[in-house]
Amino acid sequence: MFPRLAEHYRSVVQDLVMSLQALAEGLQSKGISASCYVCGDGRDGHGASFVADLGDAHMVRFLVSDFGISWVESRNGRELVKLEGAEAIQELQRIAQMLHQNQKSEQAQSAHSDMAIVRTI
Repeated sequence: MFPRLAEHYRSVVQDLVMSLQALAEGLQSKGISASCYVCGDGRDGHGASFVADLGDAHMVRFLVSDFGISWVESRNGRELVKLEGAEAIQELQRIAQMLHQNQKSEQAQSAHSDMAIVRTI
């Protein structure tokens, strides 16, 4: 039973590493300063460190490794919130959803602008 649980946890860590890399790229494409550093050679998914600057000296950091999962939110260098485990993953999901919603809003605004241009022609 324990080897199966250990393998499942490693799989979760690998999935989180890939998600963090994608989230960092998505935030960067929106002009938000974000980075994701992967532990080791990057292929094994042993862990990663994700950091994003949300503006107004508001930073988030998500760490995932074989040793644990944590989320730290800070403002002006002072820690505001620290979550671990499932709560940390939920917070990561909230940020990803926020990015996805912003993307939908921008696409809708772009389509609306395109329609306005067509009407003026």
